[in-house]
Amino acid sequence: MLDPATVFDESGPFEDRLTDETLRAVEAQLGHRLPAAYVDLARRHNGGAFARAAHPAPRRTSWAKDHVGVYALAAIGRTAEFSLCGPLGSAFWVAEWRYPDIGVYLVDCPSAGHDMIALDYRSPGEPPVVHVDQERDYQITVLAPDFETFVAGLVEQSDYDLDD
Repeated sequence: MLDPATVFDESGPFEDRLTDETLRAVEAQLGHRLPAAYVDLARRHNGGAFARAAHPAPRRTSWAKDHVGVYALAAIGRTAEFSLCGPLGSAFWVAEWRYPDIGVYLVDCPSAGHDMIALDYRSPGEPPVVHVDQERDYQITVLAPDFETFVAGLVEQSDYDLDD
């Protein structure tokens, strides 16, 4: 079980407490069942800025040679600006920025929209977490086999050489 105190910084959640009704409505709108680890985390802290702002990447991205920057996790809901079905939610990135329609965009990166993190639902089973790099012709790179592994793999930005 992911501990919200280690996942998020000290700011509050983006959206109110997640209810079963909201979860059902959001999953219906998205057309995907969200990973249990994400839902469990959202029930205790619904979206927010990450405490650790980087994740290792297996290859170069437009951000760096060996990692991606991460900023915030989308709330499960529709009222917060950065919630899955809110104004800057998953559908926004597909419709307005032409990100590939591969699943659910749920992590904002510090590049102001030039890369995003998504749950990739193109194959059956638990969706892997992928980095989609708009600056590299929407290159898709797998970061983790599932949501829980992705969050557990977050590290301090200072762990990397930023002069890259």
